[in-house]
Amino acid sequence: MSKFVVVVIDSFGVGAMDDVPQVRSEDMGANTCGHILRHFPQLRLPVLEKLGLINALGFTEGVMRPSVNAAYGTAALQHEGGDTFMGHQEILGTRPQAPLRMPFSEVIDEVEQALKADCWQVERIGDELQFLWVNQAVAIGDNLEADLGQVFNISANLNAISFDEVRSIGEIVRHCVQVGRVIAFGGLLESSQQLLDAAEEKQGTYIGVNAPRSGVYQQGFQVVHMGFGVNGRVQVPQKLHDAGVKTVLVGKVADIALNPHGISYQNLVDTQQIMDITLDEVQKPGDVFICTNIQETDLAGHAQDVARYAERLEVVDKNLARLMNALQPGDCLVVMADHGNDPTIGHSKHTRENVPLLVWQPGISHSYLGARKTLSDVGATVCEFFAASAPQNGTSFLSLLNTSNTGGNHG
Repeated sequence: MSKFVVVVIDSFGVGAMDDVPQVRSEDMGANTCGHILRHFPQLRLPVLEKLGLINALGFTEGVMRPSVNAAYGTAALQHEGGDTFMGHQEILGTRPQAPLRMPFSEVIDEVEQALKADCWQVERIGDELQFLWVNQAVAIGDNLEADLGQVFNISANLNAISFDEVRSIGEIVRHCVQVGRVIAFGGLLESSQQLLDAAEEKQGTYIGVNAPRSGVYQQGFQVVHMGFGVNGRVQVPQKLHDAGVKTVLVGKVADIALNPHGISYQNLVDTQQIMDITLDEVQKPGDVFICTNIQETDLAGHAQDVARYAERLEVVDKNLARLMNALQPGDCLVVMADHGNDPTIGHSKHTRENVPLLVWQPGISHSYLGARKTLSDVGATVCEFFAASAPQNGTSFLSLLNTSNTGGNHG
C-alpha cells in the first residue's frame, strides 16, 4: 500500500519569476519566503529546513540553513499571472491556456436580471462604475486581489445571510459568466456596512470589495470556489481512478478541483483541522493520493500580515513532522506552493513567483530536481508513481529521486 501526499502551502513563493519585469512589474523583487525570514530572522521551521526550503530559496536568510540531504528544486508557473484556481489545475496536470479577462461591468446587467428573477433584492452601488448589493448583505463585483478581470467575487456578511444563500447567489453568477473563477465567501461582520466601506475602484475599469480591508477573513470565514471550463478527464484524479487508486482532496483544493470518484473535504480553512484530516487519511489502509491546501498562509498574504503568515508556517511545520512520522518506506511527500503572496511587497494581490519543490521519502538522499518549467510536473510524477496514465501536461521527476524504493507498492 502506497501513499503520495502533496501539501500545497498556498502562496509560499521563493522569488519572482524571470518574466515579471515584462508581465507583472508590480511584483518585481517579490520573495514571499525570503522576506518573511528577513522580517523574522529568528524564525526556525525545522522540518521545512530539513526538506530543503533554504536550498530551494537559493540563499540563506535568518537562522535557517540549507540541508545536505534534501531532494529539492523549484517550479515555475506555466499559467499567466499567479492564481490559486489555475495553479491547482496545473498541479493536477492541466495545460494552462490564456485566461478570459473582462470587468464585471460587462456582465452586471445579465447578473442583475438573473438575481431579480430568482427573487433576490438587488441594488446598484456606485456612479459610473457599479457593483451589485444583494439583500443588503452581499456585494458582487470584481476580485481586486487576483489578476484583474479574471475573477468575480461574492462577498457577504454571514451575520446577515446564511452561507447556503451566499452559495446560491454564487451559482446564479456562475451560470451567467465565463471568467475562470467565481468566489462566493463571507465572514461574521459586525455590520454589512463594512463591505460597502471597503469598496474600491482600480484602473478606472474594475470595482469591488477589498476583501482583507472589509474584515471578512477575520471571523467565521467560509468560501466556495466555482471554476469554469476545466476538463477533469485529463487530470490526475481521473487518471488514478482509472488505475484503481483513490484520491483525497483536503482544504481549498477540494473546493476548486474536480474529484468525482474520490473524497473531498470542502469548505475548510483552519490549518490544524486540515492537517489533522490529512494525517487521518494517511493512516487509513490502501493506496491513496492526497492533495492538501493550506489556505491561511494566502489569507495572511492578502492581509499583508507578516506575523500571521509566520505563525501559520510554524503550525504547518509541526504538522509536517507528524505526517512524515506516519509515512512508510515507499510513500512519498511533496511540499510546494501554487504562486506567491509577498506580504511585504506593498500590494495585497498574489505575486508571480517560482515555488519550492520539496520531496521526501523514508530513506531519501540528496537529489536536485532542477528548475521545473511547470507545476504539472508534480501531477505527472504522481501518475508515474502509481503506474497510471500520464495527465495532459507535465514531466515526471520520479527517476531523479535517490531512494531505495521510488515506486508505488500496491497491495
